[in-house]
Amino acid sequence: MLRATDRCSSPIPAKAGIGLRFQHHQAVLDARPDVPWMEVHTENYMGGGSASRCLETIRRDIPISLHGVGLSLGSAEGLDSAHIDRICQVAERIEPALVSEHIAWSVSGGTYLADLLPLPMTEEALAVVCRHVDQVQSALGRRILVENPSTYMQFRHSTIPEWEFMVTVAARTGSGILCDVNNIYVSAKNHGWDPLVYLASLPPDTIGEIHLAGHSARQLADGRTLRIDDHASCVIGEVWSLYEEALRRFGPMPTLIEWDNDIPPLDILLEEARHADALIDAASDEVRRADAA
Repeated sequence: MLRATDRCSSPIPAKAGIGLRFQHHQAVLDARPDVPWMEVHTENYMGGGSASRCLETIRRDIPISLHGVGLSLGSAEGLDSAHIDRICQVAERIEPALVSEHIAWSVSGGTYLADLLPLPMTEEALAVVCRHVDQVQSALGRRILVENPSTYMQFRHSTIPEWEFMVTVAARTGSGILCDVNNIYVSAKNHGWDPLVYLASLPPDTIGEIHLAGHSARQLADGRTLRIDDHASCVIGEVWSLYEEALRRFGPMPTLIEWDNDIPPLDILLEEARHADALIDAASDEVRRADAA
């Protein structure tokens, strides 16, 4: 069990936040909901205009985390320096509390593929990702968090378990880990992994944030079930249970509710966040009892 003194410090409180999407901009401005922090996709605010002005207004009262979806840390051909510059400009305007990106690739030959594609878990891919994380952290002048992916296939020539890949990136670059509990569950179910082994392999002091989201299940023609990380529904019970295990291992953590498709009214996201907060409070009580023992 993690002791309170061992926890990784964070500029965002160990409370549940929500992903801010365009559909909720006005509702957040009007209602000023009682939410301790929000996260946005960095690429949605690179162009200025009303969306960026709205975010700047919200940022005056609510801490913001920037979550990138298009940097393509795993691209063998290198990172787009103009894209890095735009990320830096958004960070200068918003002054985010956290910045994160995915362990994935999404660009080939200058073409953006609009998806977070899996990497072969090899030493070569590991070297590429570490080099790119170093490059981004140097440009931003700050530590970033890297997120574990949700995957639907594995490369036959992969030699490194995904959890070891994540831990090694953090160790070599000084980055933190954004632990997406739903992604762990989805990938574990798709590939036959044990999600508890995955969690147990992540050093608590590397974890800077947790993500939670809904996913869907599709029955394949051969009878198998494929889990799809579509962020279009409430968090399921099994993922809540895995989240409780993550809190027992890592201690109370900033936790984000993601919802990107079939986006519901703001109150639904806030209710999901309240559920997460109840579990965070229970984990906090457990930490206090352990410290007092």
